[in-house]
Amino acid sequence: MKPRADVLNRLLAGLSLAERARLAPFLKTISLKQGVVLNEPGDAMENVIFPHSGMVSLLAIMKDGSAVETATIGREGVVGAMAGLGLHTTLTRSVVQTPLVASQITAARFHKAVESSRELRDVIVRYNDALLGQVQITAACNALHPIQARLARWILQTSDRVDGEIIPLTQQLLSEMLGVRRSSVSEVATHLQAAGLIRYTRGSIKITDREGLEKAACECYMTIRAQHERVLR
Repeated sequence: MKPRADVLNRLLAGLSLAERARLAPFLKTISLKQGVVLNEPGDAMENVIFPHSGMVSLLAIMKDGSAVETATIGREGVVGAMAGLGLHTTLTRSVVQTPLVASQITAARFHKAVESSRELRDVIVRYNDALLGQVQITAACNALHPIQARLARWILQTSDRVDGEIIPLTQQLLSEMLGVRRSSVSEVATHLQAAGLIRYTRGSIKITDREGLEKAACECYMTIRAQHERVLR
């Protein structure tokens, strides 16, 4: 499957024509289903992935196996960017959260490309700063904001990456991403549905009032979005 021209990864699209032409022979298009684990903490990074559509979540894993999401990556970013700077060991679990179409390049080949290109190196450094900012904001969000505002933020972030208002999400998935019980997710989603902001059914969420959902979301949604826009400019 080839990505449509209008949903190309924005980091790749922002490179000069010469830089894109240099990378093109080493990029291959992949399609991955929801739930595929790309990396576990401590794994050697084998591939670097530029999403075109869909979303990947980065999760911090505790010793008891519990997990909480620290960042999400869609077409505005890249999974495994730091491999380009020689850091090949992963610190988080990377999971495909919505069906993914992406361009993939081996970590070794990407490292060589970054070593020989100041343009590509600058893009990776800027994006890593934005990703670090997202991790910091998400940590504060998880600690300070109520579940309803966090869920609204998460639904909006996911919608931005899936090209539509219907999002394939399960109650179990949402509880893991938000670090709360499944019953809490169900209760909060029911409140959002009662307010006319979403339609919540088994396995999917449909946004019915985006403007209202943005008002219900915490400030973190717009803050993270603005950070990525600054990098992409």
